[in-house]
Amino acid sequence: AAALVGGSETLTARSPPLRSASPLAVKWGLPEDVWFHVDKMSSAHVYMRVKKGQTWDDLTEEELEDCAQLVKANSIQGNKENNVWIVYTPWANLKKLPRMEVGQVGYHDLKLVRRIKVEKRQNEIVNRLNKTKREEYPDLAAEREAYDSEVREEKKRAFREAENARLEEERAREADREARDYKHIMDGDKMVTNKDIAAKYESVSDYEDDFM
Repeated sequence: AAALVGGSETLTARSPPLRSASPLAVKWGLPEDVWFHVDKMSSAHVYMRVKKGQTWDDLTEEELEDCAQLVKANSIQGNKENNVWIVYTPWANLKKLPRMEVGQVGYHDLKLVRRIKVEKRQNEIVNRLNKTKREEYPDLAAEREAYDSEVREEKKRAFREAENARLEEERAREADREARDYKHIMDGDKMVTNKDIAAKYESVSDYEDDFM
């Protein structure tokens, strides 16, 4: 299911009954995804997708509270209890091993796991989020491929722009160098007129002998 948090999409992957949703989200997530789960309890996996160019450090207190309330509400045990801890981490920090059960994940780096405490369920927040809920079954693999393709194109575009800028800078330097060389050749102080030659030399042959 998808819901709106702070204008951004969240994906709630339940396991069960959508037993395949959680592992697919773990495998095909995006770098902008932030994962939420009730700590040490069974719950849905909530993914918050921040805007491109942002990180989980850019999540506001309101967005964190919304995601925490959403994941708590989607935990059978956690929804009934107060003072529930929620863990969250960037998608790239999730680790899924073959031996793990469905819905179970680990972390590459525990230092990148944060915890927030939810004292009690806030019905106004949960109801607001539920009003934006849509049941969807996105092709996460296709979304990831489209994302990777866009990233590759952006890198190519950035390379072309940098290369064009480098070539333009080289052309400008070469033009400046040629201009300075030409100016040196055409320096008026070093140029000799016919009048100067006539005043100093008796004949052109004398000038040529002196020049050589």
